Amino acid sequence: MRRWLRSALLLSTLIAAVAAAGAQEVAPTPPMGWNSWDAYGFTIDEAGFKANVSELAKLHAYGWTYAVIDEGWYMGDPLGDSLRHRDYALDAHGLLVPSAKRFPSSVDGQGFKALADWVHAHGLKFGIHIVRGIPRQAVDANLPIAGSRFHAQDAADTADTCPWDDGDYGVRDNAAGQAYYDSMLALYAHWGVDFLKVDCIADHPYRISEIRQIAAAITKTGRPIVLSLSPGPTQLSHAAEIRQYGQMWRISNDVWDGWTFVHEHPGDDFPMGVRNIFDRLPPWAGQARDGRWPDADMLPFGELAPHPGWGEPRHSRLTLDEERTQLTLLAIARSPLILGANLTRLDDATRALITNKDVIAVDQHSHDNHPLEHLPAGFGQVRVWAASGKAGERYLAVFNLDDKPLSLQATWRQLGLTSGKHAARELWSGDRLPTSDHLPIRLPAHGCALYSVE
Repeated sequence: MRRWLRSALLLSTLIAAVAAAGAQEVAPTPPMGWNSWDAYGFTIDEAGFKANVSELAKLHAYGWTYAVIDEGWYMGDPLGDSLRHRDYALDAHGLLVPSAKRFPSSVDGQGFKALADWVHAHGLKFGIHIVRGIPRQAVDANLPIAGSRFHAQDAADTADTCPWDDGDYGVRDNAAGQAYYDSMLALYAHWGVDFLKVDCIADHPYRISEIRQIAAAITKTGRPIVLSLSPGPTQLSHAAEIRQYGQMWRISNDVWDGWTFVHEHPGDDFPMGVRNIFDRLPPWAGQARDGRWPDADMLPFGELAPHPGWGEPRHSRLTLDEERTQLTLLAIARSPLILGANLTRLDDATRALITNKDVIAVDQHSHDNHPLEHLPAGFGQVRVWAASGKAGERYLAVFNLDDKPLSLQATWRQLGLTSGKHAARELWSGDRLPTSDHLPIRLPAHGCALYSVE
């Protein structure tokens, strides 16, 4: 019995090591890319997607790699009155397939293969979004599950639907449920999917059984696919568990283009503003490592049009200082960086933000990232994050959360570094500061500075 327990322990350790190595291979640094939701909502089509990918390819040298089609690619009528009546496209085995009305290259059983090949030819990676579960249409018709003896009704948990999307039933934690997800990921791997965003699974509710099933199905394909779990805020109590399965998991609800938002009901957290992320990220400090990345949601910058996933078509309501602050915070915390802008209408100011190689390097290559917990009382609404770089380099991000400009002087020790004199360079402006024993800080309302300190 002891020998059996010892063997089982060794096997579980080996499996965990293999899983950890796989995570590092799939997403060794925080994924960077573009997602269609903030600008197109449910409505992205093949022409619009290709136009954005063509622009994303111009940003690839800066690290922007993943092109992700968000929710609704299987809907023939994405602006229909209800999600359940938007003309879902399914194959004979109950799997969602692209609407041929909107993605003409998907005809003749191609699915997204031709489109994924086109993305790959641009040197980029291809991603899609799903809501967890099995389509009601598949269950009503009790369609057979590919590669198995099961049918849709064997896999469906009809007592479980997503609170905000009733187009699917949940998937049971049984052999039929696993067979359904296995068939789904086998199809996606055949198409050439590199990134899978799964919604209604990380919170509201937290569905660990389906997370495990999807992760297992991805492993069986043999294809490196980033698993992104949404929405948040994922509870910190799930950290050890969720990082076993996903490369990304949301630690916030949807973040939109505002500093803060007023909610009608106590406890509501949709939408979140940039200010909210400052409260959501600190508890996750230390978790961003080993191919696993707490995700502070997308960057709602630039033009959010023609059909944003929330609100009316518009240019982002964030000020340039607020956009810089959001990008800096996500970089110093090593969150994934996913653009929401309509890239075909990218303005110069937004382009300058997202092509700063020094700031992107902080997100991709720093370590020991953490907020300073104890700042002097006179710092008011200042927040500070620190991180380490190569060859002893240190990074400091200083944020002004106040609604008015800030001016103060801080010693390096007050900012978490060793006492004495240091030289620094501000990474947004490129300005070099003379060697000194203190740092003069002057920031606009909701502004920031990011320093490389020697």
